[in-house]
Amino acid sequence: MEWSTSAIRNAFLEFFEDKGHEIVSSAPIFIKDDPTLMFTNAGMNQFKGVFIGNEVAKFPRIADSQKCLRVSGKHNDLEEVGRDHYHHTMFEMLGNWSFGDYFKKEAIDWAWEILTKVYKLDASRMYVSVFAGDSEMELDTDTEAKTLWMNHISEERILAFGRKENFWEMGDIGPCGPCSEIHFDLRSDEDRRSINGSTLVNADHPEVIEIWNLVFMQYNRLENGGLENLKNKHIDTGMGLERLARVLQQASSNYEIDVFKAIIDELGLIATQKYTGGELLSDIAYRVIADHIRTIAFSIADGQLPSNNGAGYVIRRVLRRAIRYGFSQLDIKASFMGALIDPLLNEMGDAYPELKRNADLIKRVITEEEKTFLSTLDRGLGRINAYIEDLDKKVVDGIFAFELLDTYGFPIDLTQLIASESGLSVDMNGFQIELEKQKNRSRAASKAEFGDWTILLTGENSKFCGYDDLQLETQIAKYRNVKIKGKDVIQYVLKETPFYAESGGQVGDKGLLKIDDSVVNIFDTKKENGEIIHYSNGSLANVAGKVFAEVSKSFRTSVTKNHTSTHLLHKALRDQLGPHVEQKGSLVTNGKLRFDFSHFEKIAEDELSTIENAVVNQIQSSIDFEEWRNMPIGEAKELGAMALFGEKYGDEVRVVKFGDSIELCGGIHVNNSNVIGGFKIIGEGSVASGIRRIEAISGEAYDEFLKGRLEKLADLEKQLGDPSKSIEILKKLQLDLANTEAQVVKYLDREKSVLIKELLDELGTQSGLQILAKELDQIDGKVLKEVAHGVIEKNERSIIILGGVFADKVSIVVGIGKLILPKLNIDANEVIKLVSAEIQGGGGGQPFLAMAGGKNKKGLKRALERSLELLAN
Repeated sequence: MEWSTSAIRNAFLEFFEDKGHEIVSSAPIFIKDDPTLMFTNAGMNQFKGVFIGNEVAKFPRIADSQKCLRVSGKHNDLEEVGRDHYHHTMFEMLGNWSFGDYFKKEAIDWAWEILTKVYKLDASRMYVSVFAGDSEMELDTDTEAKTLWMNHISEERILAFGRKENFWEMGDIGPCGPCSEIHFDLRSDEDRRSINGSTLVNADHPEVIEIWNLVFMQYNRLENGGLENLKNKHIDTGMGLERLARVLQQASSNYEIDVFKAIIDELGLIATQKYTGGELLSDIAYRVIADHIRTIAFSIADGQLPSNNGAGYVIRRVLRRAIRYGFSQLDIKASFMGALIDPLLNEMGDAYPELKRNADLIKRVITEEEKTFLSTLDRGLGRINAYIEDLDKKVVDGIFAFELLDTYGFPIDLTQLIASESGLSVDMNGFQIELEKQKNRSRAASKAEFGDWTILLTGENSKFCGYDDLQLETQIAKYRNVKIKGKDVIQYVLKETPFYAESGGQVGDKGLLKIDDSVVNIFDTKKENGEIIHYSNGSLANVAGKVFAEVSKSFRTSVTKNHTSTHLLHKALRDQLGPHVEQKGSLVTNGKLRFDFSHFEKIAEDELSTIENAVVNQIQSSIDFEEWRNMPIGEAKELGAMALFGEKYGDEVRVVKFGDSIELCGGIHVNNSNVIGGFKIIGEGSVASGIRRIEAISGEAYDEFLKGRLEKLADLEKQLGDPSKSIEILKKLQLDLANTEAQVVKYLDREKSVLIKELLDELGTQSGLQILAKELDQIDGKVLKEVAHGVIEKNERSIIILGGVFADKVSIVVGIGKLILPKLNIDANEVIKLVSAEIQGGGGGQPFLAMAGGKNKKGLKRALERSLELLAN
């Protein structure tokens, strides 16, 4: 039988369905409610709450194919991708799970059965490993697993390894346990006769590879490093689909299997070099791009767009890594990755329909990101090439290498590659010092230290009662001390709680916990592994007593008004702009709402006004709130309920309805739309290609906005003198102002011409350059920029640096003539970014003309001097 990747996946799921397993869909690739993880890096992540006892499993046996991503944290395969033939950033993990049902015997027996009876793998090519024990953890050899394996495979093919290879841990803390791996020997018969495969297991041999890991999940790793027994013993298995496909398709590499081959073939139509499957730099580039396009596409489809922070930054980094491999190794100087989406859809779109649903969005976002980065990459290459030309030593400075990374997104391996092509090396020690400084700054900004939980109550906790109650009497189930960004915080978990945990864009509740006379303030509420965590700055005197939990009514009310307004806005956008509008993210606070949605152009003012009026009309129509808290997902879809972007839903969902607005939503809402009061759109703009953002206010924030507007209007009428004629007076003032401005413009044009001529005459020669740095008195930044532009237009070999202070605002402008710009190793934009700190400001612009504004007058002289030094040197 010829095994396609799709057929392999289906056979696995069918096999375990026959063994009584419920087949579930993959969780999203990024994680929202676990502070210890950014991405789904293993199949077990979505079941972590079950493993540690916070959740009850819906089914005792489950099987799935999970999308996984390993690009950050402890499990990070990014740098290995492309250099070998079997590592990936994004991969599929076939898994079967038992939650306190079966254990080692069934897991081992069924693994052997499907591999040898269904996939018909050659048993003589397989080896298995078991945990050899660890004295530090006080754990013995897993003789039970070895005995069970001896029912299927000879003892000499059962190998024992230590903690690194055969004790699986999701992270520094959390569920863990001994594991048993299955390895397959892909070598030729001649090679197998020459070298015993058992000596190559876990030796990073490219043809003796692990294909399946059976984890016997029975411990929980504590913050202090110790182990505690889980409430129940579980099975967690993970088989890399790509590696299994390589075996069954008899491919020489993971990248030769069907899902990658289709992408590589398409890439071959774009690149000048062809893929040989070898170790050429161009071959590595093919593998990197083929791998990374899957990561990017699946991340965007699951709701994570590239951005400058958090998970979005990681995704942007992966995308840029692929782009620069295409740029530097395949000579692709234009956008190309969007063209690889169609072959990906053909191979994986049926198994993962979210790819097809978001295909246009994925292509648009990728293409826009490519255009931006290619521009940066081109400038960075010019910077490093100019640097190397002027270098009088054989080593590229580590600080400069870090600057390339920090400013241009140049990974260090690209800098090393470019340097090596010129016979140079890079000062890696200096680079690592600068990189570590940056990491330390980042860690200090986001550092969190978690203590271990003090357990007061066992069993199912965190029952949410906040739809109906804002206060109730309950008990503390557990608590722990945490340090977040240097501040001490105490986290509480309650048996029942009225506090809504941050989810679906809605912020968490605030409020109070009281025991007797002891009171603590709850400043935030979040979800973590299925539990509702209450954040407090204080400790309760008697945590074992009955606790009174009370949500801030005013805070909740403001949030709910904005949340319901968000639903009404979503409906109005679809009615006005079309059914292509889908939610791509939201933030609902007590102060305002933010709504991201798919749309491919700026919304005109008249359209915004129509949308705003539609929301106001719905509010004033006094629409009653309707909800169904446990509706089967199929019925919800038939009802037309819209889902949130990137969310995973269970078999039963909560449906929220306001008139024609019907959405799947777990958040809190007003009982009638009229409660909202007023609504105002305060901003509209672009977030990413194909994604727009609207910001709006409602309720009390709208009342404050309206009050402020009325006060300003009253003040204006008072200033104008006669309220009954204020419009006429204002129109006359505007006409007079326009006439005055026209006269000023004529005068300024004459003055600018005179000033430009004077500056041209003052140009001096320094380091062979026609250059001038000068501070001008009482001239604003706009005029400075126009004057600088005039100088470099009239003398295309000149460099002009101008500074000035006007109305307490400090400005500095750098202009470089177009004939001299290519000969410099730095441009105007770079100079401005380097010197703007001197005036406590910031700015930028084009390579030939850039400007910064700031507030430090005393720093202007130094900024001019530094600009002159940078350009003259």
